[in-house]
Amino acid sequence: MTATTNGIHHITAIAGDPQANLDFYVGVLGMRLVKRSVNQDVPDTYHLFYADAAGNPGTDLTFFPWPQLPPVKSGSGLWSEVYLGVAPGSIDYWGERLQAHESTGVVVGEVEARFGERVLPFRDPHGMPIALVEDELYGDFSFAPWDRSTVPPDKQIRSLAGVRLVERRAEPTTGFLQRAFGFDAVASDGRLQRYVVGEGKSGQRIDLVVDEDAPQGQWGVGAVHHVAWRAADDEAQAALRHAIAQAGGRPTPVIDRFWFKSVYVNEPGGALFEVATDGPGFTVDEAHDSLGESLVLPHWLEPKRSAIEAALPELSLPQAQR
Repeated sequence: MTATTNGIHHITAIAGDPQANLDFYVGVLGMRLVKRSVNQDVPDTYHLFYADAAGNPGTDLTFFPWPQLPPVKSGSGLWSEVYLGVAPGSIDYWGERLQAHESTGVVVGEVEARFGERVLPFRDPHGMPIALVEDELYGDFSFAPWDRSTVPPDKQIRSLAGVRLVERRAEPTTGFLQRAFGFDAVASDGRLQRYVVGEGKSGQRIDLVVDEDAPQGQWGVGAVHHVAWRAADDEAQAALRHAIAQAGGRPTPVIDRFWFKSVYVNEPGGALFEVATDGPGFTVDEAHDSLGESLVLPHWLEPKRSAIEAALPELSLPQAQR
């Protein structure tokens, strides 16, 4: 039996100025900063984690702010759009809210329909394509509204609803998705071919666009760096890692990220996948009430804390999270 994931764990992207990133995702989108850390491999930049009130798996959108990078070069082998799930009936609220904050640099599109759902596409202040989607949560998904958000509880972003991927060829990517993760094709809508796991609800979707003429994409500001998929525990992660190898992938060893354990692999077209365990979670090193308020470092970087803090720009939390 093919090992499967039950949905997205987190999505990590590349931003420009970290303060502008923080102001938009906390102040405008109303998400909670649940962890303030650094890139564990390149500790001269922040790693900022935005999620629901509890930092539940499937709600966590994270960023490496690298303002010195050029803009993303969109193309094949890159995740091309992030879907954020909101409750049915809330798209009109979000259209008005985003238009009221166009001074931040957000570019708002028109409401459209995809696969029978209402969708509002926009670009964040650093150019990353995002779409708000009115959709339903899957059975064992947990969302905790944040009582200090600038957005009412019934309108808050509830999930990482899905992602879009561009490839020059459908195969071998689609075969890899099926054999390694258990994705199945279920529907098409225009150029989009939808692949799902589990119930196929919010957080369990990849929409594939095949463009034979697409240039090879390159990371930059506004790019999605990787998409992580959930594994309930170490055993489930090991099963997925084995399935990835059996499907022809070259997964990394397990890497302990402290809040979860990670395995990485590039799919055949080049896009970076991660398999992340659900636990232990963000409260393993901070109290729930003070998540994101202080810089958290892995233990091997603690001796360098003074130098790291001196090199990082100061960040001021938006009023909602002070």
